[in-house]
Amino acid sequence: MGKGKNPRRVAENEAMAKTRMLRTSPQKLNLVAAMIRGKKVEKAMSELAFSKRRIAIDVRKCLQAAIANAENNHSLDVDELVVAEAYVGKNLVMKRGRPRARGRFGRIKKPFSELTIKVRQVEEQA
Repeated sequence: MGKGKNPRRVAENEAMAKTRMLRTSPQKLNLVAAMIRGKKVEKAMSELAFSKRRIAIDVRKCLQAAIANAENNHSLDVDELVVAEAYVGKNLVMKRGRPRARGRFGRIKKPFSELTIKVRQVEEQA
């Protein structure tokens, strides 16, 4: 009599993680996301660990969450995972301001963004 099970939003060999309200502009976040797209998971993790960008720490957390989802929820093999998709979306923008000369007002925008990472299990060719 209860509600039916929701269909999966990703394929059977995929897992996903989403992080919202990341305090950076989508343009800057997309530079880091482009760095890991299409790479094997362990290579992507090492690149994020040694990246100098501040937001790489949060991207790494999101990738770890996607790996954990793949392992625990979908029972995929961690050694065969590849970052299939990593895309960025806009979130809210806080508007702040600063008084300027001659009675004017300088607008300061503080953007937030969100990140979605999908990992896919790919069998290695020998």
